Amino acid sequence: MAIGVWISLLLYFGLMIAIGFYAWRKSTSSSEEYMLGGRNLSPSVAALSAGASDMSGWLLLGLPGALFATGLVEAWIGIGLFVGAFVNWIIVAPRLREQTERYDNSLTIPQFLANRFPTRAQALRTVSAIIIVIFFAVYTASGLVAGGKLFTSAFGDLINIGSMSDYSVGIWLTLAIVLTYTVIGGFLAVSLTDFVQGCIMMLALIIMPLVVLFGSGGGGFDQASETLASVDPNYLSWTHGLTFFGFLSAVTWGLGYFGQPHIIVRFMAVRSVKEVPAARNIGMSWMAISLIGAICLGVFGRAYAVRNGLSVEDPETIFIVLSNLLFNPYVTGFLYAALLAAIMSTISSQLLVSSSSLTEDFYRLFLRKDATEKESVMIGRLSVLVVGVIAAIIAGDPNSEVLGLVSHAWAGFGAAFGPLIILSLTWSRMSGSGAVAGLVTGALTVIIWIALGWDKSVLGGPGVYEIIPGFVVSWIAIWLVSKSTYSEGEFRALSH
Repeated sequence: MAIGVWISLLLYFGLMIAIGFYAWRKSTSSSEEYMLGGRNLSPSVAALSAGASDMSGWLLLGLPGALFATGLVEAWIGIGLFVGAFVNWIIVAPRLREQTERYDNSLTIPQFLANRFPTRAQALRTVSAIIIVIFFAVYTASGLVAGGKLFTSAFGDLINIGSMSDYSVGIWLTLAIVLTYTVIGGFLAVSLTDFVQGCIMMLALIIMPLVVLFGSGGGGFDQASETLASVDPNYLSWTHGLTFFGFLSAVTWGLGYFGQPHIIVRFMAVRSVKEVPAARNIGMSWMAISLIGAICLGVFGRAYAVRNGLSVEDPETIFIVLSNLLFNPYVTGFLYAALLAAIMSTISSQLLVSSSSLTEDFYRLFLRKDATEKESVMIGRLSVLVVGVIAAIIAGDPNSEVLGLVSHAWAGFGAAFGPLIILSLTWSRMSGSGAVAGLVTGALTVIIWIALGWDKSVLGGPGVYEIIPGFVVSWIAIWLVSKSTYSEGEFRALSH
C-alpha cells in the first residue's frame, strides 16, 4: 500500500486524538461536562455530531452497495430517514433540550424519564438502561466489524501482527483510536470529532460521485444512463418491483430516529433552545447533501463498473474499490479516513451513551448514590472501556451476522423509546405506568416479531419491518395504560 495512504490515515488519527486532549482540558471536570459537554454545543457542532453519529458506515458502504446491486428503488430508505430526521428536529429537539434541563438537569435519557415520571422512576431507569447497554454493545460491534472489513479490503495482509489477521487488527485499531479520544475527552471530544468527521464524510461524498461520473472512464450523465439501461431497463426506476409493504418497510426507517439515544442526546447538549432551529437547518442540509452523494455513488459507480469491465464481488465495497482505482494515494488515504470517520463517529457516540447509563443509572443509582463528580467521571471512563472491549469480542468473528442486527437494533430503540419520548414531551396526562408499558411492549414486540421471522415473511407474503408493529403497539400501550392510571397527584408532582 502506498506510503501516501498511510500518511493521510496517520494524520487523521493524530487529529482525532489531539481533539480528545483538547476536550479533556476544556470539559471533563464534572458529570455534566463529561456526558453532555456542559450543554454548550454550538448549532453547527450539535447538528453535524447528530448526523455523523447517526449515519455510520451505512452511508458509505451499505446504501451505495444496495443501490449498486439493485437500483434506484433502494433510495426510499434514505428518503424515509431524511423525513424522520426532519420531524425529529421539529418535535423532539426543542422540547427535549428544555425539559431535560427543567427536570432536575437530567444527563441521560433514562434519568430524564425517571425525573419526568417519579412514581416509576427506578423501573424506568433500570429497564431503559439495560436496553441501551445491551443493544449498543451489539450496535457498536457492528461498527467494529465494518472497521475490520475496511482493513481487510483495503490493506490485505499488510498489517498482520503475530497470529492476528488484518481483520482482527482492524477491529482493535479502530477501537483503540475511538477509546483514546472518548475516554480522555468525553462528550465534547466525541462531538468535536463528529463535527470534523461529518465534514470529511460530506466532502468525500461530493468528490467521489463527481470523479466517477466525469473523470476518465466515466462518460457523463447521458452515457451513464445508457449504460445502466442496457444492463437493466428498470435500474433507474423508483417503483419497479416495489410492493406496498416493501415501500412501507423502507420509509418507516425514519420512525427509528425518535428513539435513538445516541442521536437525541445531542439535542440535550445544544447551548439553548433558541439555537435549535439553526442546528436543524445545518443538520438537514448536511444530511441532504450526504444522502444524495451516497445515492449517486451507488448508481454512477455501477455505470462506471459496467463501462470499464470492473468486477466488484461485494457491492458494499464499491467506495473502497473506486478509492483505490481513481485517486492519488494521498487522496485515497483521505477517502479511507472518511469511511473510518463514518464508522468511528457512531461507535464513539454509542460508547458514551452506554457509559452514561452505566454511570448514572446503575453506579450512582444502586452502588454509590453519593459519588463525587470526580469519581463519576472516572467510572464513566471505565464504562467506555468495558463496553468497547465487549463489543470487540462480539465482533471477533468476521463471518458473524452482527451487521445484520443493525436494522434490528435500530427498530428496537425506535419502538421502545420512540413513542415514549414523543408522548412524554408532548402529552401532559401521560403516566409513569404508561411509560413503563410503552418501553416494555415496544421492545418485546420487536423481539417477538423477529423471532417469528415476520420481518422476512408474514402469512406467506412479504415481510414487514419490525419497527412498524413495535412502534404502533408501544404507542397504544402508553395511551391505554395512561388513560387508566393517570392521576392529578402525579401531575402535580411533575409540575414541581
